[in-house]
Amino acid sequence: MSDVIDVDGFRANVGMVLLRDGGEVFLGRRTGGRGWQFPQGGIRRGEALEDALYRELHEETGLLSRDVALVGYTGRWLRYRLPSRYVRRNRTPVCIGQKQRWFLLRLKHPDTRFAFDRTDTPEFDHWRWTGWWEPAREVIYFKRPVYKRALAELAPLAFPDGPPPLPPWWDEVTAPGARGESATASSG
Repeated sequence: MSDVIDVDGFRANVGMVLLRDGGEVFLGRRTGGRGWQFPQGGIRRGEALEDALYRELHEETGLLSRDVALVGYTGRWLRYRLPSRYVRRNRTPVCIGQKQRWFLLRLKHPDTRFAFDRTDTPEFDHWRWTGWWEPAREVIYFKRPVYKRALAELAPLAFPDGPPPLPPWWDEVTAPGARGESATASSG
């Protein structure tokens, strides 16, 4: 099966925010020290969103559906464009970015063990727990507007009594174009 790329060139994708008791979230370091991000992955042709969610969860973290509770998800697709240097023009169809549905998953057990060896090409080689808003600063610059939208939309589900306050760096770091590069987030 192949990934789904829509007529506009956006690859369909699921993203996961793994929350543990205490309000911290999982952040994985991309293999080889290439930055930090949430687990995410492509949706295969004919695959339902939740099936893709649990397949990618297992492939990237070693967790199974029984290890987590599905708390909620974003209401729309959140999109980002890849900087031109990351677009692989030698593939058909050309993928210019990703459209993602983000899922909030609460870990059921505090002693959950992660395993990154479920595929031949692991996504992560290290992980850590971090505060709710921190991943928006840690992820590569062109994904920041999507992380900002996903975290803001999922925060009321994660923190029914009110989310943690925004950090002082929030507006500067998550603004479109932060780090001097073009970044767009749109829904649709």
